[in-house]
Amino acid sequence: MDGNGRWADRRGMPRISGHAQGRHAVRRVVELCRELGVACLTLYTFSVENWARPREEVSALMSLIELVAREETPDLHRNSVRVNVIGRMHELPQSLQAQLSRSMELTCNNTGMVLNLAINYGGRAEIVDAVRRIAALGCPPDQIDEALISAHLYTAGLPDPDLLIRTAGEQRVSNFLLWQIAYAEIHVTNVLWPDFGRADLLQAILDYQGRVRKFGGLRHVEPPAA
Repeated sequence: MDGNGRWADRRGMPRISGHAQGRHAVRRVVELCRELGVACLTLYTFSVENWARPREEVSALMSLIELVAREETPDLHRNSVRVNVIGRMHELPQSLQAQLSRSMELTCNNTGMVLNLAINYGGRAEIVDAVRRIAALGCPPDQIDEALISAHLYTAGLPDPDLLIRTAGEQRVSNFLLWQIAYAEIHVTNVLWPDFGRADLLQAILDYQGRVRKFGGLRHVEPPAA
């Protein structure tokens, strides 16, 4: 969800104001994805690298994430959205951990869309954690395959993403779901995240629908009619 800081800078506002405005884009996207029947939506909320930002900004972000989780969870629950957190949650502030745990517990039996919040997340860190869990099992090397690794990722049991959307013109994957996006389609828009609306999401989906997904194979072409 890129562009919050730039959105604020262009308006002469503190960076945290951009993050606060970004919550409205989150609501728009979650609502439309739910309406469209999207099975799983993952929002890159805070990366393991984001701790390097100024302490004041990090502290404000932690408080904002906690506030949004507290205020939005009841509505998510009413709409049968299941909240899930991926990342090293144990390294977050205790109050935020508690709120995220409450959100997940309240919504754990919901059968609608899964909303993954990637918080203190990094794709490389996820793979490291998966390898550590497999090593702890004492699994013989010849029994380690892609299915076993997938089963020990934070996203175990969830489908791999079909579409990766980058806002604010960013054209890199930024350590996001590195294992899972192996064959995801990528859509880049110059729209800053706080301005990202329903029309922008629909445009991304239309772009995706126009792609030919071959997954490393050849495109199947029907033979001409006789």
